[in-house]
Amino acid sequence: MDHSRLNLRHQMIPNMIRNRKLDVDLALRGRFQFEHYRDGKLFNIYDILNDIVNEGKNKIFNTMFNDSTPVANASWCIGLISATGFSALAATDTMASHPGWTEFTSFTQANRVAWGSGNSVAQQATNATPATFNINAAGTLKGGFVVSNNTKGGTSGILWATAQFSSDIPVTNGDEMKITYTVNA
Repeated sequence: MDHSRLNLRHQMIPNMIRNRKLDVDLALRGRFQFEHYRDGKLFNIYDILNDIVNEGKNKIFNTMFNDSTPVANASWCIGLISATGFSALAATDTMASHPGWTEFTSFTQANRVAWGSGNSVAQQATNATPATFNINAAGTLKGGFVVSNNTKGGTSGILWATAQFSSDIPVTNGDEMKITYTVNA
């Protein structure tokens, strides 16, 4: 075989990848606003940003893309985190396992208070009426959480978000906490 007559052709096909900035950012975030009343008067307001835990994020993806059953709006509730024994919040926390914190349950309501979010508008959901907790014993709050179960002190339900105050909040018998929670993108 005569290799001098072998005609090889090269073909070059250019590819251009255009890096572009996406206009959409789906960074979910949330904010708790606690209005602390003492003796019927507004005592203080605390605004805290929350972390959406892994279980909450997974629920979104499983509901949207894997036929998981959505959580009914009426099932979402707000809970309070106790400073007693507190060490940390973690992205891996669930209601069945959150070793760094315990729930504060010294309030007169028989259950956790319903969040009661309205329809989403402008990529956010919030409760139009604050969730009200009537404190019935002295204690110290460390933060709050949102969960899909109303059982006070319970360990079931989908934990959506947790949030920690920058400093502990002492409460006394007769105090009232009115909480508004907003989640947005």
